[in-house]
Amino acid sequence: MSRSSESGSDPLRPGDHIDAPAEAARQPGDPKLDARGWGRFLWRQLTSMRTAIVLLLLLAVAAIPGSLVPQRSSDPNGVIQVRADNPELVWLYDALSLHDVYSSPWFSAIYLLLFTSLVGCVIPRLVHHWRAMRALPPRTPARLSRLVGFQTVPGDASDLDRADRVLRRLGYRTTRYGDSVSAERGYLRETGNLLFHISMLALLVVIGIGSGFGYNGQRLVIEGRGFANTLSSYDSFTAGQWFDEAGLAPFAVQLDDLDVVYENENPNAVGAPLDFTAHVSVTEGGEAREAQIKVNEPLTVAGADLYLISNGYAPRISVRDSEGQVVYDEYTPFLAQDDLMTSLGVIKLPDGLEEQLGLRGFFYPTAVVQETGALASAYPDLANPVLSLQAFTGDLGLDSGIPRSVYALETDEMTQIAGGDTGVDALTMVPGQTLDIPGGLGTITFEDVRRYGVIDVHVDHTQTPVFWITVVLFVSLLASLLIPRRRMWVKATPAGLELAGLARGEDPTLERAVDDLGRRIVEPAAADGRTERESTIEP
Repeated sequence: MSRSSESGSDPLRPGDHIDAPAEAARQPGDPKLDARGWGRFLWRQLTSMRTAIVLLLLLAVAAIPGSLVPQRSSDPNGVIQVRADNPELVWLYDALSLHDVYSSPWFSAIYLLLFTSLVGCVIPRLVHHWRAMRALPPRTPARLSRLVGFQTVPGDASDLDRADRVLRRLGYRTTRYGDSVSAERGYLRETGNLLFHISMLALLVVIGIGSGFGYNGQRLVIEGRGFANTLSSYDSFTAGQWFDEAGLAPFAVQLDDLDVVYENENPNAVGAPLDFTAHVSVTEGGEAREAQIKVNEPLTVAGADLYLISNGYAPRISVRDSEGQVVYDEYTPFLAQDDLMTSLGVIKLPDGLEEQLGLRGFFYPTAVVQETGALASAYPDLANPVLSLQAFTGDLGLDSGIPRSVYALETDEMTQIAGGDTGVDALTMVPGQTLDIPGGLGTITFEDVRRYGVIDVHVDHTQTPVFWITVVLFVSLLASLLIPRRRMWVKATPAGLELAGLARGEDPTLERAVDDLGRRIVEPAAADGRTERESTIEP
């Protein structure tokens, strides 16, 4: 096998030029690079495919801190908690913008460099590919014997037309050069390669720009209640930088019922949740309809996808002062702490009583008493609901101007009056039971309990474009990997028809393709010869 066939190089065409290797070192006598020369050198390095691949990997690595460290845009409470738990690392979080990874200067620099590198890679290759597709196949080399699959089959110049037709049926572009046929195919390989990189560019543009118009909001909804798609209705809301509040579609959702099915037959998995179904009423455009939201089965309303992401219990607790006046009567969400729905909740009463009152405790859907005397939940459904609360009086810290989580109770400036080491039992109640609050502050009643669901409203304008771009990425990648790029020549000589091929890259099937071409050319010729001989025989 010749050196040209092993390397997959092409015969030179008229007007072709030879570039010096990029890695060639400058000789001692060569002139030094000026600013323009350095600029061209750096541009070539940036727009090389190797640099693009490195930047793509670097972008993936740079995104890792965004998934490990809470981000201000998606988890502001988590940011506050992490900074409070690690005060010695606050300087590092700020210096590296770890709480704003995706908008940080270093992440944006990698993103822009990758985009520039891909553009610089693709555009010159597009121009070159367009010219190559419009050019004629190269002239037939003088010595085909040096190429892959060289062979000689019976035939002469009169058989070149048949060879041309065979090559065209096989998908080759052909042209005649004297007593030879030059053929070329496989441009879809480079087309697929370019389309793959263009799709990568499109993906970067769609994600970088399209995500700026979307939003994501979460709302905890108790059975029998609902919310409207307005900014003030959400418990948490994250929007892209180009989001406009006026773009919120007018609709409302009410949670009518939340069904949860638990495993009861398998003794090794009793209590495991099997299904979650939120039955909701949706009002859109003045029309109401009933619908369902299930896990991994979102409901689409006015272009927004509604997901059911969690659930829990909300006991209804009422508090009356010493004169019997109601100062608090609400369904209060308690957050599940384990798979058996043991739930933790907090109630804050800054007004209405003689002192500010804070209540913190657990709700047990199916309460059982352990050997230690402590309560626990034995099953996640409501079989024996019990509420146990500790009581604190003092300053709740709501007037300090510092944001406080509704699910946490700061007791540093408060005095515990029930539960713990106070010597006074915790306020433990079942539905319908009323207890006195220590200190003569009033009474507390556990009225009843309902389920709640957390509904996530997600609007992402990039979903459909990203899906089709991904399809194009996959198809173009297959084309760039599976379609061979090759050239074929058929040359008429006194000894017969010479055949050979040349691969543009790795092509282990090239020699077999040349054999198949020779067979296709010879077999029709033999059939034509037999037909002519049979036609000369008289009956």
